[in-house]
Amino acid sequence: MNLEERIYSVLVVSAAEKLNTALSSFLAQPRYGPVKIVSGVSSAKRALRERDFDFVIVNSPLPDDTGLRFAIDTSSSGEAVTLLLVRAELYDDITEKASENGVFTLYKPLSRPIFSLALAWMESARERLRKIEKKTLSFEERMEEIRLVNRAKWLLISELKMDEPQAHRYIEKQAMDRCVSKREIAEEIIRTYS
Repeated sequence: MNLEERIYSVLVVSAAEKLNTALSSFLAQPRYGPVKIVSGVSSAKRALRERDFDFVIVNSPLPDDTGLRFAIDTSSSGEAVTLLLVRAELYDDITEKASENGVFTLYKPLSRPIFSLALAWMESARERLRKIEKKTLSFEERMEEIRLVNRAKWLLISELKMDEPQAHRYIEKQAMDRCVSKREIAEEIIRTYS
């Protein structure tokens, strides 16, 4: 799927009605959806427990918090790209803390072109996260296969009195002869001897 076809889910955490209206109209494009708007950190945490979002946009300050800690925590979870909107006079102080934790920051008032640029950067960052998630998943799957094969080898060693190289060759040969993965052979051995 190319970038133009991708649809990004967005959580907006903001108590400012005027900004919420502006963001709603801008995020009404077909490439953003669903867009959920909440007014505080506690309701944002509930929304994140209910579903994952690609983008989280936090308009600081919030009624129940400044929003900085929430933005950092959300970004650190690694699943969403986070943008923190701050007042211009606080921008330098907050940007330093936020950026070292992976949070994008913009100062208010926002202009449409700057916000559009920020969304493009966020899309790029989200796609990079997707690739990392994919690599991590395949690595975890590979580690699980190695654990299963090792467990099956130990069962062959204990039940059929094979040594480790024989058990390894047996699993590999069965997988090649039957045109299946070593994982499938290992799972069969585990079912048989466990």
